[in-house]
Amino acid sequence: MRIGTNHGSLSDRILSRYGDTPMGMVESAMEFLRICRLHDYHNVVISMKASNPQVMVQAYRLLVAHMDQEGMDYPLHLGVTEAGDGEDGRIKSAVGIGVLLEDGLGDTVRVSLTEAPEAEMPVARKLVDRYESRVKLDDIPPVPLSFNPFAYQRRATQEIGNIGHRNVPVIVHDLSSHAITPAKLFGCGYRYSVPLDKWNLDDFACDFIYAGTQSIDFELPGTLGVIHDADVYSGGTRHYPLWSAKAWMSKEKKNLDASIHFIKVERSDISEAFVEQVKLHSNLVLALSTQHAHAMAALRAMCMQLDDLGCSVPVIFHYDPAVLDAEAYQLHAATDLGGPLLDGFGDGIWLGGSDIPLQWRNSTAFGILQATRTRISKTEYISCPSCGRTLFDLQETTAKIRQVTSHLKGVKIGIMGCIVNGPGEMADADYGYVGTGPGKITLYKEKEVIQRNVPEAEAVDALVDLIREHGDWVEPAAVMR
Repeated sequence: MRIGTNHGSLSDRILSRYGDTPMGMVESAMEFLRICRLHDYHNVVISMKASNPQVMVQAYRLLVAHMDQEGMDYPLHLGVTEAGDGEDGRIKSAVGIGVLLEDGLGDTVRVSLTEAPEAEMPVARKLVDRYESRVKLDDIPPVPLSFNPFAYQRRATQEIGNIGHRNVPVIVHDLSSHAITPAKLFGCGYRYSVPLDKWNLDDFACDFIYAGTQSIDFELPGTLGVIHDADVYSGGTRHYPLWSAKAWMSKEKKNLDASIHFIKVERSDISEAFVEQVKLHSNLVLALSTQHAHAMAALRAMCMQLDDLGCSVPVIFHYDPAVLDAEAYQLHAATDLGGPLLDGFGDGIWLGGSDIPLQWRNSTAFGILQATRTRISKTEYISCPSCGRTLFDLQETTAKIRQVTSHLKGVKIGIMGCIVNGPGEMADADYGYVGTGPGKITLYKEKEVIQRNVPEAEAVDALVDLIREHGDWVEPAAVMR
């Protein structure tokens, strides 16, 4: 028997005491587990589903802690419910499922995509296949825990330029292996207009590029920073040096004039002596890098090591998934970077992988930040997979809604095929589009029904009107910069 708790379907009694929280989900599941144990029934698997990966991860972790306290050890079924379609659905699934697998939790998995059912299994397989070779790994030395695994709180750091403190995490892209031209920046969100002689930025414009040893011979967008290797760095506005930890610690003094110095750091570089040197400067950002197969744990441990040494310098995660398959690259990156971000660590991400197209790397980076709710750059769709209860074509309808609403940055829209599961499973949504009957749609504002039995042919327009009435609509042209 599966005991399934859903973030959006908690009882009124649980909601009144715990609210719509991971703790409420756990207490709901524990009630039924205690009933099963009372009757000596133990053939149970437990599911704690949510469309928000952060809530989902916290709920499973909290459940395991409570089961441990009561001497229970039942298997877990992992899944991010209503993850959506395409890239978003895959990244959200990896951030939720993959992070828990990395933590050693989970016995079965379900990837829930708004696509043909046969599209789900390959994604699930790529999430779990990487553990077939995880027989023996180099140990990651223990370090004192410096975060709460059951509740999100961002690590407190200094503000260095636009990095750290309350700034959203930044995105860095490696362009060092090819000649850097204005056209090359198209893949990371910048489009140069020759007739207007100006740069246009979209919502997926990265914050820094790494140029390595290359120089830039054209005028850059005003929001883009360039990182150069320290031995070729020659100054300039929005240009910054990158040091190795060894070079930074050398006796040659760091007297270059730069508002930010980046230092690339591996686990073996972090020591009391290194941190004491770092603390002497107020313009440093650490790029934490790892090649460890258990990259999520390695990056998290490095952050806790810094915390243990009293270092509050901002950190950017530098990581190359080292796989050639583009989908596997996306899933591995979402798992290994999503974990530390969910735990409150990280002031930016720097994804390697020169064999992966830049535009794919860029959308993956922004997708990971979106899925972890650390930087919102687009509309979020909470949509269910196909099933026998679905009352309209989910893929076609999702595409129609996405076509007219994809510019609404930060708005969450639930697209549910039926009234049975829809209202509960889209609980995290700002607006809901739910199948009520053949050809009929009910529209929601959060959990409140606004319009019932809207003809399907009129429902997308009615949804737009609803968003407009509540002040969340902007015209598409208005989002261009």
